[in-house]
Amino acid sequence: MTPDKLKAIIAQKEGTEIEFKESKNSLARKVYESICAFLNRRGGHVVLGAKDNGEIVGVNPTKVQEQMDQLAKDMNNPQLFKPTYYLTYEPMDIDGKKIIYFYVPESNQAHSYKGIYYDRNQDGDFELRSTEQIANLFIRKSRMKTEDRVYPMLGMKDLDEEAFDELKRGIRIENSKHPWLNLSNEEIIRSGELIAIDPETGKEGLTLAAILLFGNSHAIATALPTYRIDLLCRVNDTELYDDRELLSCNLLKAYPIMMDFIKKHLPEQPYIEGIQRFSLRDRILREVALNLIIHREYSSAYPTTFTIYRDRIVTENWNIPYVYGTINLQTMRPHRKNPKIANVFSQMGIVEELGSGMRKMFKYTPLYANGKEPIIEEQDVYRIEIPYIPTLQGSDVDTTQKTTQKTTQKILDQIKANPYISRQELAELCGLTSDGIKYNIRKLREKGIIKRIGPDKGGYWEVVED
Repeated sequence: MTPDKLKAIIAQKEGTEIEFKESKNSLARKVYESICAFLNRRGGHVVLGAKDNGEIVGVNPTKVQEQMDQLAKDMNNPQLFKPTYYLTYEPMDIDGKKIIYFYVPESNQAHSYKGIYYDRNQDGDFELRSTEQIANLFIRKSRMKTEDRVYPMLGMKDLDEEAFDELKRGIRIENSKHPWLNLSNEEIIRSGELIAIDPETGKEGLTLAAILLFGNSHAIATALPTYRIDLLCRVNDTELYDDRELLSCNLLKAYPIMMDFIKKHLPEQPYIEGIQRFSLRDRILREVALNLIIHREYSSAYPTTFTIYRDRIVTENWNIPYVYGTINLQTMRPHRKNPKIANVFSQMGIVEELGSGMRKMFKYTPLYANGKEPIIEEQDVYRIEIPYIPTLQGSDVDTTQKTTQKTTQKILDQIKANPYISRQELAELCGLTSDGIKYNIRKLREKGIIKRIGPDKGGYWEVVED
């Protein structure tokens, strides 16, 4: 979220999907009723530091972190929220004043705050008092999969042509006579049941599955502002990272980027089974990557991560548990949490029969990791850990060093083009986080390659040595 985009939201005033709270010196406790109502209805934007009419009064700068910490603590307290819910909070400067912004997605579970269920309408938050009202909330939630949520304001113009090209390339490799190869983009969307009628408005629109699979950046940001896939390599630098890709593109573009990242940073290990020769790394990690994007619960802002360490790969994503605890071949209960998304990948021959991916992980990981097995845990956070034998030597080290040099050169090029560039602008242009830019800037200053002329605000960068 940028200040300009947030100003546009604030200008719309309070409504079904926008809520303001002053929270100048202490957290407005009624914000939790709004959060609960947004989770139970259609989601919404919350701004702390604004009056009901949208006037920005600001949060006391010394209280910003305290309020965000309190929010995080309370949202994860089952005595207050049932079920608990993870949100991310973003401090921001608007017209010279500090505010706290966060987006609350629509949840596919029914939530209560202090034992009370809340819903949302144009007039604000209201308690669900009758048994019938509460029962209707649970019925509505139980019928809804997040991927089936409909967005009537979004249509075919909001989809990415390149994503359809990627789909057809994959299909053509698998089956050159597949009927989708002769369909238009809209016919593919309808064939995949990715357009539906919104039960609340009666209007037709794209489903969230369609937007996640094929959407352009505007469509994804509109439907799911918190959507990210964070790819990290922490083989040498375990505090920050050696390399990073922060993906916010559609899934058909994200999947090949994930596989390229895997191939760049993990050791290859060819294997022969019968007369077939294949890569153990690709066979295992393909299933891990697909699990991350197909079985994720997209209603939550919990960060989805794929992290490569020196001796293991760890993935985490938010989840609505089906089987609690550690999963193995005896305890697994195969089911698709996003069947419409899975169906599109299956047309490309990437996703096979239900449960086959997990069986492959357990079959091939011991061959890749000298006898060690994968660890799969299903809780609110779904976690997969794949061990491997580290071989970061020679060319692998060179690859990591070249990646670091490439990032450094990107930063230097941007500074030379605009010495007054801000850290936030650098982050956006270089594809890094704010922390990543801070880390690289600090290293460049320590090495004497760049220096700051003047104050943080109003000064500029100078490249001393390239």
